[in-house]
Amino acid sequence: MSSLRKIGKIFAFVAIGIVTIIVGAFMIRGTMHLWDKPSEKNPKKDK
Repeated sequence: MSSLRKIGKIFAFVAIGIVTIIVGAFMIRGTMHLWDKPSEKNPKKDK
């Protein structure tokens, strides 16, 4: 029974890690798009 718990803990750790990486990637993507948008909307201000 203890080996089953160990496997479950390892699986949960890996699953949470993968979800965290995916969510972090989407958050970084979102901030990058937020930074890109003002320069695209107002090209005259930058020049």
